[in-house]
Amino acid sequence: MKKITFLLAVTLFISTLETNAQDANRECTIKYNLFKGDFQSKKYDDAYTNWIYLLDNYKDLSVNIYKLGSTLAEDVRKDPALAKRVYEQRLQFFPDVNPAKVHSDYGTYLFENKLASDDVIFSILEKGYSIDPTKMGVKNLYIYFQGVTDRNKDTNPQKVFDTYDDVLENVNKKLENYAKKLVPLNDSTKVLDKRDKKYKHAYTVNSKALGTVEGGLDNIISEIATCERLVPLYERDFEANKSDAVWLKRAVSRMFNKGCQADPLFEKLVRAYAEASPSPEAYSFLANVLEDNGDSAGANEMREKSFDLETDPLKKAKYKLKFAQAAKDRGQFSKARSLAREAIKFNPNSGRAYLFIATLYQSSVNNCGENLFEKRMVYVAALNMAQRAASVDPSISSRARKYINIYSQNVPSQKDIFNATATPGGKFTIKCWIGETVRIPKK
Repeated sequence: MKKITFLLAVTLFISTLETNAQDANRECTIKYNLFKGDFQSKKYDDAYTNWIYLLDNYKDLSVNIYKLGSTLAEDVRKDPALAKRVYEQRLQFFPDVNPAKVHSDYGTYLFENKLASDDVIFSILEKGYSIDPTKMGVKNLYIYFQGVTDRNKDTNPQKVFDTYDDVLENVNKKLENYAKKLVPLNDSTKVLDKRDKKYKHAYTVNSKALGTVEGGLDNIISEIATCERLVPLYERDFEANKSDAVWLKRAVSRMFNKGCQADPLFEKLVRAYAEASPSPEAYSFLANVLEDNGDSAGANEMREKSFDLETDPLKKAKYKLKFAQAAKDRGQFSKARSLAREAIKFNPNSGRAYLFIATLYQSSVNNCGENLFEKRMVYVAALNMAQRAASVDPSISSRARKYINIYSQNVPSQKDIFNATATPGGKFTIKCWIGETVRIPKK
């Protein structure tokens, strides 16, 4: 009898536990649905009460507790301590749900509200970057790289260069992705619906932001990435990396971009790169080396080889522009412009190609005009190209505007036009290799 009584008591106890658990789960579900419904209805005070209960008692119920809750903590209550708790609990209980972005957002919140030291913020961003750099916020890519530079520029410059390459590659991946998405949206023959306009605006804004970051990265690294520093560094590490395609690609690219091609090490690096990675990019660099050595036929063969191997039209455009830069360096301005125009055929939104042509025109001001008016009309042609660059490529619009401001200040004044007996609004053909017909300014 005692045994039966004991079993009944145990059964009753277990049943009670199960009932209590079911009641608790039911209460949890009710509170979660109330919280979510009130939040979506913007009844934030009502949502807050149930949200705090969930935050205290059901931390791992749903990631929405933290996604939506961050708005309550940061924007509604403006409670820094509560906001930090939201980020930390989310990372604890949902570590696999977009962790890179969460670390990035957390770093942004701490930085903007001055809630942590630079070292703490850098540590958080470093974790996010190590998980997935492409999920990092635009500003945070810049802040992270600045942190790496400050900590390593004097003791380990190679780490700075490697990080720069990593960050820039990820920025360029994002830019290329937006550029591809913007091509059909920039088609003047297409009527965009509300959804397309929304996407175009978002891609444009993000491209501008990324373009700003790209320029900021270049400004930071330009202080330490000089030929005087690069050459001995790459000479020291060449033997250990002469078969490492990634290392060689980065070394070659950096020396090319910094104008260190005259050093014998550049050719050594390029040939090693072409051997380690017989790729379109390697052949494009090799073409420049052959051209500089007087082997025009070999250079052309390499250019065609690199170009034919590439299938992505945006990358084809980049190669054409790289060939154009090499032609400009050799003083072949007309050829450089032709190559830049070919780049535009493959990527009509290549603002860099238009801006490149603008700088070609600017550098020929004194050679393509016999008097003040004619020289200043060259600036009109350059201005047109810079304006075109800004209009088609949001990623370089801020940079293009700097050129636009400079060129605008140098176009012919009304006095210049009058003295030249020219007609405002009329056509004018620029002399020498430019040979372009532009409109004379009216004001």
